[in-house]
Amino acid sequence: MPLNAEARTLLDLLEQLGAPPFETLDPVEARAARADMAPPILDSCFETLDLNAGGVPARLYRPEPSDEIPGLLVYFHGGGWVIGDLQSHDNVCHALCVGSGHAVLSVDYRLAPEAPFPAGLDDCIEATTWAHAHAQELRIDPDRIAVGGDSAGANLAAALCHGAPVPIRFQLLVYPVTDAHTDSASYEENREGYFLTKAAMEWFIDHYLAGNHASRDDPRVSPLLASDEAFAACPPALVITAGFDPLRDEGIAYAERLAAAGVTTSHVHFPGEIHGFFSLPHMLGEARSAHALAARALADALAPAS
Repeated sequence: MPLNAEARTLLDLLEQLGAPPFETLDPVEARAARADMAPPILDSCFETLDLNAGGVPARLYRPEPSDEIPGLLVYFHGGGWVIGDLQSHDNVCHALCVGSGHAVLSVDYRLAPEAPFPAGLDDCIEATTWAHAHAQELRIDPDRIAVGGDSAGANLAAALCHGAPVPIRFQLLVYPVTDAHTDSASYEENREGYFLTKAAMEWFIDHYLAGNHASRDDPRVSPLLASDEAFAACPPALVITAGFDPLRDEGIAYAERLAAAGVTTSHVHFPGEIHGFFSLPHMLGEARSAHALAARALADALAPAS
């Protein structure tokens, strides 16, 4: 399938703007460049609250009040473990809260290389554990918690689910990083020209592992390499992938491993899309479709037991 026309227009615009590749910047410059690209909010939830989730900065998104206590999606933003923050994915969290009718807790985990692996993963585990323990304060059901994220955030969600610190009902994985070896066919097919490049991913991974606390073979870094037993213990999942994405093949492989382990898994592929499309509903119609799909899956997964 050819590249989506809207995605082509977006890539042409980025080329005209002459934005420097992330791998040519230092992390501070890259974060500033990403901050300048923060998308607008299309769907505003009922209420947001910035809070401290066990020592980890976070933002809570509340749905419209109702007689039913909502579930909670704990969301980990993308950005290669190096860039991104609460603001960069504010639009995504608003949309998922509004669309699903459940609360969302966005986690501002520590970033590499200043805080390399496992700092970000530790923060995600801490915030999820805190949310479960403080469910009454958050006004959510502790038995209906999901985790999710996009790209590096989906990597963190997947890794968390292999040793979940609290019961997790569902995982939402949007073009996840699942194998840090960067040697799949999709890395070669999409190594440059489609927003996320192979060179950028090498830059991100090198920064994430800068502390030398793990290798690319560690399942906490490359969740695709986890044991069959770890996969079998995972919660149901929705995995979203994009055709013109270096991460395409590892996302597909991850969905296949979940399903082979007996985990209820939905895999939805957007063959004409690029990495990052999920964050751009103001520019890409398929992003809006993906938001609706993810929100429906969350609504179903976090529905109270009948």
